[in-house]
Amino acid sequence: MRMMITAAVLAAGTILAAPAVAYDGQTCKAPGNCWEPKPGFPEKVAGSKYDPKHDPKEVSKQADSIKQMEERNRQRVDHAQKTGKFEYDVAKISAK
Repeated sequence: MRMMITAAVLAAGTILAAPAVAYDGQTCKAPGNCWEPKPGFPEKVAGSKYDPKHDPKEVSKQADSIKQMEERNRQRVDHAQKTGKFEYDVAKISAK
């Protein structure tokens, strides 16, 4: 029984270590640039069928929301400096 368990552990270790053995780190294009595409994938993603082709309007949404957040925070800080009280709800600040 002990021998079966030992053999199973060794077999599992060999199977798990096999992917790590496949990469030898010797095919670098330049020092520190050892990335290679997986077999069947293009060298460059841009222009290939794997290119996500992001819509610029969708990409800029986060930048726009950050600008809006910074504007709300500026209004909160200005109000807090003027009145000495911090108000989280910007609608209440503009209503006053």
